Amino acid sequence: MQEVKQTSRTINKLNDLAKFADYSFMDKLNCDPDAKADGVDHQPREVFSGHYVPVNPTPIENPVYIAHSKTFFKELGFNDSLARSEDFIRMFSGDTSQLSEPLRRTGWATGYALSIYGTEYYEQCPFRTGNAYGDGRAISVLEALINGKRWEMQLKGGGRTPYCRGADGRAVLRSSIREFLAQEHMYALGVPTSRSLSLYTSNTETVKRPWFMNGSYSRDPEVMIEENVAITTRVAPSFLRVGQLELFSRRARKNEHPKAMQELEMIVLHLIDRQYSEVINKDLPLEKKIILLAREFSSRLTSLVANWIRVGYCQGNFNGDNCAAGGFTLDYGPFGFIDMFDPKYQPWTGGGVHFSFLNQPQAAERNFGMFCKSLQPLLRLHKQEMQQLDTLMNDFSKVMQDKMMQMWASKLGLQTFNASLFDELIKLMIETSLDYTIFFRELSGVPDDISKLAKSFYGDSVYNKEMMKSWSDWLEKWKSCVNVTTQEAREKLSQEMKQVNPKYTLREWFLVPAYKKAEQGDYTLIRELQEVMTNPYAEQSSEIEEKHYREKPSELFDIAGISHVSCSS
Repeated sequence: MQEVKQTSRTINKLNDLAKFADYSFMDKLNCDPDAKADGVDHQPREVFSGHYVPVNPTPIENPVYIAHSKTFFKELGFNDSLARSEDFIRMFSGDTSQLSEPLRRTGWATGYALSIYGTEYYEQCPFRTGNAYGDGRAISVLEALINGKRWEMQLKGGGRTPYCRGADGRAVLRSSIREFLAQEHMYALGVPTSRSLSLYTSNTETVKRPWFMNGSYSRDPEVMIEENVAITTRVAPSFLRVGQLELFSRRARKNEHPKAMQELEMIVLHLIDRQYSEVINKDLPLEKKIILLAREFSSRLTSLVANWIRVGYCQGNFNGDNCAAGGFTLDYGPFGFIDMFDPKYQPWTGGGVHFSFLNQPQAAERNFGMFCKSLQPLLRLHKQEMQQLDTLMNDFSKVMQDKMMQMWASKLGLQTFNASLFDELIKLMIETSLDYTIFFRELSGVPDDISKLAKSFYGDSVYNKEMMKSWSDWLEKWKSCVNVTTQEAREKLSQEMKQVNPKYTLREWFLVPAYKKAEQGDYTLIRELQEVMTNPYAEQSSEIEEKHYREKPSELFDIAGISHVSCSS
């Protein structure tokens, strides 16, 4: 679990937070020259240049407090009471109209390009130019320097921006709960992620969304339902995406406006300043910085994806615009934590195999390729660095493979990766239909026989004598590869493995009852899940174990909205 470091100064009021405001994105980068100075810019339109559009968020009606991240509040030095204070609720539910300096009433939205699995797209843009892709309902409202760290705070569901493409700019309660809890959980799992700050809803403002009928097996939404709106504030050092670099690189390649190359260079340098300043010397020439940037991003991205697979997470929609250029988990739309192990597990009905569970390394490679392609225009006069960039692209799959082997070795408690042991395991896991999380957690107990492992088996596998014999043989092979010669060694191995293999993961069938109760104004299940999922490696109470450490009920398999989702709103 992540160590929480508390700031030395306590922030009790919004005015206390205001003292830390520092709006580097708006102050150092270019504003859209066609933007409106007052931030009243809520109609869909093409944005041809500039790094951001100033836009005012649209407040939700009658905001109601649901939750805040106690862990992150402690880290930031926020008093827990701040989340329920009137001015804090007002700001982080979208009403910035009463803010005073140094806070700003106008937020900002950014554009990006769309690439899917390494292919550039323009057609989904209503203008067929790609100039309408961007933050359609995400509006950043604050940058703050707290304890030497820079944080950008962004409202998800904060209303329409010029990038809304005709949508309403809102997020619904259901998806907001999922994102809030997922960010809390991923941080506790030790996986780099954007962070949750607060979650507010409205009991009076609703929007209509396509969804599934109760008990449906449909892959496509069947009905329009009315849902309460909500705003969750997500926080990160920056929200720069691979897709943003792609946008400015496309403009530079095509010389779309006189400042295109300059704006590409500016956004790359800003990325380095915001996310890589600790590893890239600011005095280096640009071409040297770019190579170091690509190398470090390769390392971060490969580690991130290996961690996703370690904890059973599938991004679902790992496009370039959903890939943080800082190397962390950016967006929680159609994500899922795996139940029954399946290499092709995909929680999103529109995602396809290319974004499935064990194909995430390949998807990351495509995104890294687009990242490097975006940097190429800046190296056009530097042949040596261009070759180095090509080498980094070509080497990505090897770096990814090495990270994956290290990850699998750690899940299995091995000092070094054992290919034959692993290949045999994966084959058995597929044949047996087992629960991914429960299996590795039970293995972490270093069982004497397979009876403990069988707790993770679905169906009637335990009655298949040949299969159970294969599992017994594999378990003995595994024990011969780890140190279990003494009780002390055995306990040490178990303890180490339990820090790698979580006991609790945020499964969709836990989330559904929580957001259904929340629709009725009952937030107790959300807060219960928050407590459980922020301690995912801990041995919790027997009551919690009985409720949250068990196989997915058979009647929930293939049910729409539980086993699979459409693109979350």
